[in-house]
Amino acid sequence: MPDIGDKAPDFILASTVGEVRLSKLSADSKVLLAFYTEDFTPLCASEVSVLKDDFEIVEDLGAKVLAVSADNVDSHQKFADSLGGVPFPLAADVELAAARAFEVVDDGEKRSRRAIFVIDRGGTILHAEPWFQPANPTQYEDIFRALGFEA
Repeated sequence: MPDIGDKAPDFILASTVGEVRLSKLSADSKVLLAFYTEDFTPLCASEVSVLKDDFEIVEDLGAKVLAVSADNVDSHQKFADSLGGVPFPLAADVELAAARAFEVVDDGEKRSRRAIFVIDRGGTILHAEPWFQPANPTQYEDIFRALGFEA
């Protein structure tokens, strides 16, 4: 798994806002890259909702958010609509290429697990949370510290 200090693997995926390329997103800002298992599942809805709720803070810290799962763009759009809209792209990793590159594919290799990476401007990994649990305050605090938040 890519770790702190490693260069983030690049990928290009279709998303709810068109094609996204990780290296382009991280060229001029930090990126909070969130893998999630599946649209419309309770824990993944919680993960995406938490990021939605704190999106302005992430932006104020100079970062962008990109959420990725194996579902297709149509499913992502319906999922985003069910959450009242999402202010960041949901990317379709249907072939699990991005999940494999970040080594977050589940054991059955049909989905990614919930994981979060904070990537610095230029593409270096600042923080890796390979088993993200949306209700774990310590994990969430660590992610925001990596983004530059000071309590």
